[in-house]
Amino acid sequence: MPDTAAATPAPVRPRTKPAEVRLDELMAAAERLFLDKGVEATTVSDITTLAGVAKGTFYHYFPSKHEMLAALAARYTERFLASLEAAVALCMPHDWEGRLRAWVQANVATYLDTWRLHDIVYTHQRRSIGIDPVDNPDKNAILVQLGAILAGGAAAGAWPLPQPRLAALMIYSAVHGVTDDAIAAQLQDSSAFAADVADACLRMLGR
Repeated sequence: MPDTAAATPAPVRPRTKPAEVRLDELMAAAERLFLDKGVEATTVSDITTLAGVAKGTFYHYFPSKHEMLAALAARYTERFLASLEAAVALCMPHDWEGRLRAWVQANVATYLDTWRLHDIVYTHQRRSIGIDPVDNPDKNAILVQLGAILAGGAAAGAWPLPQPRLAALMIYSAVHGVTDDAIAAQLQDSSAFAADVADACLRMLGR
C-alpha cells in the first residue's frame, strides 16, 4: 500500500518577507539605534545589520537617514494621534469635558513616555530638512484633532469658544510646555500631574 503521507508535498513557504514587514523591521531597528547611540553615530550599516537585511534593502526604501527620520516622525505622529483618539473614544460622545480631559491626560502621558524619540525625530528633521515650525503638518494634525473636540463642545454649549484656533494653540502649547517641565524634573508618575493639567485647561475655557 503506497505511503500517501510521504507523497504529500510540504507547503511552500515564502522565501522573502512582505515589503511592509521589511520596512517595519528597518524602522524599528533605526528607532532603537537612534535612541541608544544617537542619529549621527548610527550608520546605515548599523541599521541593516540589526534589522538583518542587506544594505541595498535600506536604499530601496530610503535615499538616506534623513528620509528615514521623516518617516519615523510621521509614524510617531500617527501613533501619538492614535493614542489620544483611543483615550477620547472611551468617553461618551457628548461628554465634551470628559473628552477634552481624556485628550489632555493622554497627551501628557504619551509625551512623557516617548519624549526621547520625539526629540530625536523632530529635532533632526527640522535641522536637516528645514521644516518651518509654523507650517508643521504633524503639529497641525494634532491641532485638528484637538480643534474637533473644542468645536464640538462649543456647539453643544459646553464652553464659549469665539476663537477656536487660538484656544487650540493655547491648550496645545500649554500641555507641551508643562510636560517639558515635568520631563526636566524627571517626573515618574504622571497620573496626578496629567489630571492637574487637564483641570487647568478646562479653567482656560471657563469651566
